[in-house]
Amino acid sequence: MATHSRLGTEQLLPQLGRNLTYGMLDSLGRAIVTGRYDEEAFPTEAELAKQHGVSRSVTREAVKMLTAKGLLSARPRQGTVIQPTDSWNLFDTDVLRWLLERQFSLELLRQFNQLRVAIEPEAAALAARFADEADLRSISLGLERMHAAERGLEDTLEADIAFHVAILRASGNPFYAQFRDVVSTALRTSIRFTNRIAGRSASVEDHAAVRDAIAARDPDAARAAMRTLIADVLELIDDAAVNP
Repeated sequence: MATHSRLGTEQLLPQLGRNLTYGMLDSLGRAIVTGRYDEEAFPTEAELAKQHGVSRSVTREAVKMLTAKGLLSARPRQGTVIQPTDSWNLFDTDVLRWLLERQFSLELLRQFNQLRVAIEPEAAALAARFADEADLRSISLGLERMHAAERGLEDTLEADIAFHVAILRASGNPFYAQFRDVVSTALRTSIRFTNRIAGRSASVEDHAAVRDAIAARDPDAARAAMRTLIADVLELIDDAAVNP
């Protein structure tokens, strides 16, 4: 019995260590991105370990992970320092999530949607050329979920994201598909904004135009319809910037 108990404890320890590391990673990453250390030096590993009540090894691993995300760097005789924003890996899902926790920024929202304009219309055009029947069903299912959301039977945000991610995957290009987390993050921010500022959610009819163009194998129409969707959000952002 004692041996069994000891083995169980040994199996739990690595998982506990991972949980502590990711917990610290999340806490420190959020603090960095939201400006907690803007006016003060980043603590040493010893200070961090004491502040968070964890071991030096847990602290070291969390700092190493933040360094890989571009948030921190270790410099000789300077210790660990926070990197400028343009060094952060903005395609990292954790960094994107932490960015959303900063004070709402129209400029960040504009930048998200400017990136979408560069990606999604072309993905829609590619989907019109290369999507197979399974891809078309996924896109149509996303649209059906958006219709259901209008009747209160689905989550509006998740339905919208499912539609756009299905198109990225339907492009047949794995590089476009890798943008799903960025597009999802941009949509989460955009939809909160349009609901708050414009008092409305995304137009299901406009999304249907994208689906119909893809199903009709018309790349130009698919590209134009997707561009219209995102241009509508950018127009709202510009109006809000002029008339806050």
